Amino acid sequence: MPTPARSGRRAALALGPPAIASILGLPGCQSYRPAPLDLTGYRAVVESRAGDAEQLRAFAASLEQTDEPTELFDLADGVSPAEGEVLALFYNPELRIARMRAGVALAAFEHAGLWEDPVFGFNAAEILSSASPLEYGLTVSLTIPISGRLGAERDRAGAAHELELLRIHDAEWRTRARVRRSWSAWTVADMRARLLAGTIARLEQIVAITDRLEAGGGLSRVEARVFRMELAERRATLRDAELQLTRARVALLALMGLSPDAPIELQTAFVEHPAPETDDALSRLLLANTELEIQRGAYRLAEQTLRREIREQYPDLTIGTGFGSEDDERLLLGASLPIPILNANRAGIAEARAARDLARAEAYSAFEDLSQRLANAQAALQSARAQRERYTQELVPMLDEQDAEIERIATLGEVDTLLLLDALTRGFQARSRLLDLRLAEVDAAIEITELLGPEQTPPDADDTQNPSAANQLDNGANR
Repeated sequence: MPTPARSGRRAALALGPPAIASILGLPGCQSYRPAPLDLTGYRAVVESRAGDAEQLRAFAASLEQTDEPTELFDLADGVSPAEGEVLALFYNPELRIARMRAGVALAAFEHAGLWEDPVFGFNAAEILSSASPLEYGLTVSLTIPISGRLGAERDRAGAAHELELLRIHDAEWRTRARVRRSWSAWTVADMRARLLAGTIARLEQIVAITDRLEAGGGLSRVEARVFRMELAERRATLRDAELQLTRARVALLALMGLSPDAPIELQTAFVEHPAPETDDALSRLLLANTELEIQRGAYRLAEQTLRREIREQYPDLTIGTGFGSEDDERLLLGASLPIPILNANRAGIAEARAARDLARAEAYSAFEDLSQRLANAQAALQSARAQRERYTQELVPMLDEQDAEIERIATLGEVDTLLLLDALTRGFQARSRLLDLRLAEVDAAIEITELLGPEQTPPDADDTQNPSAANQLDNGANR
């Protein structure tokens, strides 16, 4: 039968390890709290965004580097393209996701390179004999990172966070370009719908004339039916144009992060931002293009990944100490050091080196693709501009002259309905084509500006804690 002294020692040893583990580990642990997803509440947030004027003014002022909220930002008098860009930078859902990803990378960077937790160990043994003492041992071991792996891991996390900031910078620039394109497309859709409505109004006047001529026997039923068919076709075309206008408005509001039925008025405008003047467009593209900045950041990340994997092959020193008993009490001390001769992280190093080669090839391929896009955009701009100028300088004046001449003849009582219809049809087709050319010219100019990049510099590689002004307003944008 065990003695009272041995029973007390066993009870103390049985309670000791959990107590020590709770003292060493539990105070540093975090607790879990659920955060339910509330899409219904978020719907109300989206619908209220257009009325959040004060916060939008403050954000617009931060973009302009001013101390006071700008009073020029006012959605009550209609939304201008410049105000639309501010809305998009603040509320665009893709930008919010990009900023959240940067937050994930920042969290990883802030906690990268930490030492591994110390390891507590306990073991005990007892020979099945009432006379034998209980043998036990308590140990604590700690890994000392002498390989430099933790520093390389922190540098890699910093490069990953920098890459996310570069992606935000690119997403913001591309979002501004998308807003300009979408605004111009909505403007063209609105102007085409108005052009069709005006054409239909004039066509209705012609049909009224043909109806009177048909009733008086001056025009056959077959000839009169041609005008009514043309009117019906134009009305159907107007319905399609109104659908395209609605779709263009919804797409534009979506870019600005607003609900499809947001109670705001959009101001029609062709949004052009002049491309930076440069004698060497490819040099400018290499210097400022935001997609190439991402490729550079991805290559730096690949470099840091390879550096970390190389550091992984070097061993870290693990030392341990403890207290134990075996017939008598003793102090324990130990150390271990892996020998990198069999594994040496060869697979990780080979994969990281191949990934770096891939990142280099992707950067080169991106430059080739962007340079081709730039050449195509420049050619498209020149072609659209030349065609538009020809239409504006030659065809449109002739059509205007033709309309004036027909109206003059009509006032004299000489009405040629077929000539009226032909002039009206040609005029609509020419002006509709002029809208298409104007949109093509604006789109090409916007693409050139987008490819040549913004004037401001991307986030500094040595300042990964400071995202752009738009990145600091996530809480407001996600309200």
